[in-house]
Amino acid sequence: MKNKTTAALFAFFLGWCGAHKFYLGHTGLGIAYLLVSVLTLTIGYWLVIGPICLVEFIILITKSDEEFQRVYVDGRKAMF
Repeated sequence: MKNKTTAALFAFFLGWCGAHKFYLGHTGLGIAYLLVSVLTLTIGYWLVIGPICLVEFIILITKSDEEFQRVYVDGRKAMF
């Protein structure tokens, strides 16, 4: 069973490398986050990945445990 707090903290602190996507089983998106951040150096993070990860962090942390489980674990929703 996946934990929403763990996913949210991964998004906040390690979102640049796609840790929260890997944790939730979305390997392709995790690799995309990592590649955008690494290939564009810090510019890609601040302009693209950083804002997305911040929004994902807020969304993840504000969902109830049941809704998180239903949407992101059982439903395997990848984004927002």
